[in-house]
Amino acid sequence: MNTQRNDSAIAGQIGALLKRWSEAVRERDTDAIMACYHSDVIAFDAINQLQFKGLDAYRQHWAACLDMCPGAMVFEQHDLVVHGEGETAFAHWLNRCGVEGDKDHPQGCWMRGSAGYRLTDAGWKIIHEHFSAPFDMISSKALLDLQPDEHRPLEAGHQGRRH
Repeated sequence: MNTQRNDSAIAGQIGALLKRWSEAVRERDTDAIMACYHSDVIAFDAINQLQFKGLDAYRQHWAACLDMCPGAMVFEQHDLVVHGEGETAFAHWLNRCGVEGDKDHPQGCWMRGSAGYRLTDAGWKIIHEHFSAPFDMISSKALLDLQPDEHRPLEAGHQGRRH
C-alpha cells in the first residue's frame, strides 16, 4: 500500500473521490456510489436510522433515498476542508442536497457532512460518514431551511419543556 505524507496531495485525492461520489449520486448510480465506500463503513445518515453498518445496509439505504427523490438531483459540497496524513484522512463540508425545482421553489436543503477515509490498495475509501441538520431545541424540528452562515439565536429566558 502506498502511504501518503503530504496533506495537500491527500486533500486533492479526497476532493477527487468526493467529486466522483457526488457525480454518482446525481446520476443515481448506486454501484458507483458504493464504490466510494470501504466494506466496513459505518454511516450516521440524517434519515430514518441512527447508523448503518457495512456496505449492504448502506446500499439499501442509498437506493431507498434515491427512489424518494424524483427529478434531477442536486448534490454538491461547499466549504470542503480536508486533513490527512499517512493512510487516514477526514473532511467536513456543507452539502446541498435535494432535487432541482424552479428558482422560487427549491426542493432541497443544506446539511452538514463529515467523513473519515482510509487509504486501501484500491485508493481512498469512505470508512465513516456523518450527515446531520441542526434542530430547534424548542420545537425539536430540524432546521432544513437554514442557509450557510445563517444564525438563529435561542430565545432568551426560555425554560424549555420538561419531559
